Amino acid sequence: MTSPRRRAFRVFLLTVVLGLLCVAVVAHRVMGYPDRATGSARGTVEVEIPRGAGAQKVSQLLAEAGLIERPAFFRLYAGQRGAASRFRPGHYKIEAPATPRQLAELIVKGVADELIAVTIPEGKNMIEVAEILDAAGIAGKAELLAQAVDPLFVKSLDVPGRALEGYLFPDTYKFAPHSQPGRVLAALVRHHRQIFDELRAANPTGANYLRTKLKFDDASIVTLASIVEKETGQPQERPRIAQVFINRLVKSSFRPKLLQTDPTITYGCTVAPTFLGAASPACQKWDGRIHRIHLDDTANPYNTYAHPGLPPGPIANPGRAALLAVLRPDGTNYLYFVAKNDGTHQFSATIAEHEAAVVKYQRGGKALP
Repeated sequence: MTSPRRRAFRVFLLTVVLGLLCVAVVAHRVMGYPDRATGSARGTVEVEIPRGAGAQKVSQLLAEAGLIERPAFFRLYAGQRGAASRFRPGHYKIEAPATPRQLAELIVKGVADELIAVTIPEGKNMIEVAEILDAAGIAGKAELLAQAVDPLFVKSLDVPGRALEGYLFPDTYKFAPHSQPGRVLAALVRHHRQIFDELRAANPTGANYLRTKLKFDDASIVTLASIVEKETGQPQERPRIAQVFINRLVKSSFRPKLLQTDPTITYGCTVAPTFLGAASPACQKWDGRIHRIHLDDTANPYNTYAHPGLPPGPIANPGRAALLAVLRPDGTNYLYFVAKNDGTHQFSATIAEHEAAVVKYQRGGKALP
C-alpha cells in the first residue's frame, strides 16, 4: 500500500473511531437522560398543569420552573415512553432536583385528591360567596364573579335573570384546590335546584297558592326567600316575615304594594351594579347607610320603597329554611314589623300598632314627627 493510500486509510479509520465515539457519547447521554437531573431549581417548586396540557406545554412549564434544561428532550422522552398523552392536570409541589423519569411518572400519576371543605352561610350575596371560595383556595374571586354574571354561562345553567344570585345554595361543600370556577358554581346551582325541587314537591299547596294568587314562578319564590333571609337571623321568624310580605302583595286594603325592605336598597347600591353596569346617581353617594335619597331613588330597580312588588331578582342566596318559609308561611295577618334591637322583631297588623312599636323600639319612646 502506497504512502498516500495509507494516510487516507488512517484518516478513514480515525473518522470512523471518532464517529463511533460520538455515537457512543450521544447514546450514553440519551440512555442516561431519564435519570439525570439537569434543572437549576432546588427545594419545593410549585407547578400548575392546566387541563388539556400536552407534552409541549408541560415541557415548557417544567423548563420555566427550572426543573429541566431542554424541554425538547423531555418532550421526546415523554413521547417515547407513551406518557405524553397521559399527563394529568393539577397543582404539583415538586421537590427539586428531580429527574425527567421522576417528573414524567409524577405528572402521569397525578396529584392526590386534596379536597377542601368550605361552608357557604345562608344569606350571603354572590360577591361574598366568591370571596369565601377564594379565601379557601378553591377558585379566584375575579374569575368566579366573571362567570356568575356571564349571560351565556347563566343561561347554560338554566338560571333566570342576569346573574347566578339566589341560586348558589348555602351549604358545606368539598372541592379540589384551584378548581375551574364554572364547575364550582355549577355544583352550587345544582344543589339549589335539588333542594328547591324537593321543597316545592313537599309543599304543593303553598306553591299552588303563590302561583294562582300572586302569579309567582320559581324565580319569584327564590327572590322573596332571599329577602326573608336578609330580614331575620331568627329561624322561628322566617315564616312570619314571609307572611308579612305575602300579605302586603295579596291584601287589597294594603296600598301601594310596596315591600319597603332595606336590604333590597343596599343590594341595588352595592352588588347589582356588577351586572347592571352602573349604580344609580343616589347609589353613587352610598356611604354604607340608607338615607332619604336612597329611599326616594326610583333609578335603583331594587328599591322596594319606590317600586311595588318584588325586586328584579334575588338579593342573596337563601337557604332551605327561607325557601320553606315562603312555601309555608305562618298564616298570620301581620303587615308590618320592626326590629326590637335584640335580634327579633315586633309584628303589627295595623299602621297604628306599627307606629307605636317604632316609637317604643326605635325611638326610645320619642313620638314620631
